[in-house]
Amino acid sequence: MRTLYIDCAMGCAGDMLTAALLELHPDKDDFIEHMNTALGGKAQLSAKPDSKCGITGTHVTVLINGDEAGEPEQHHHNHTSIAEIMKFIDTVPLADEVKQNAQAVYSLIAEAESPVHGKPIENIHFHEVGSLDALADVLSVCELMHELAPEKILASPVNVGAGFVKCAHGVLSVPAPATEFILRGVPIYSGQIKSE
Repeated sequence: MRTLYIDCAMGCAGDMLTAALLELHPDKDDFIEHMNTALGGKAQLSAKPDSKCGITGTHVTVLINGDEAGEPEQHHHNHTSIAEIMKFIDTVPLADEVKQNAQAVYSLIAEAESPVHGKPIENIHFHEVGSLDALADVLSVCELMHELAPEKILASPVNVGAGFVKCAHGVLSVPAPATEFILRGVPIYSGQIKSE
């Protein structure tokens, strides 16, 4: 059985998961080209070899207007509705399964944000996770899962970090409220790293 195991000892950010899955892809360059074509120039993925603590791997970067952090002045001030995100995903020329999985990811996030903000799902607006770089990460992970086609997926408990994180809503404790909502029932732990 083709089994995928995801080690979440350092959390599980979109770019980290994209890079880890890309390590398993038989043609990394082809995948990057395929995703950049699918994103139509709105976001630009790149991958390069990297080394941390003497261990080699791949570092994935998403550029928006040539900037790694996303739209510089507007990155944390853009408000993208769930309807806008779903519409964007519908337009991306990827397999229906990939688009459905990406939309399921955003539905899950909206379901978590709704009780946190006390608003119905259709009135939820995303900040960081609604940015183009986050959308590119979600679509890339969904496409990689589709192409790698594991029969079973397992994951370690998730290290959520500790301390506080600065976001569009101010300074929040880690895990942030919507993250905590999503992780209910999922084995988690925190360590000494004062970050998300």
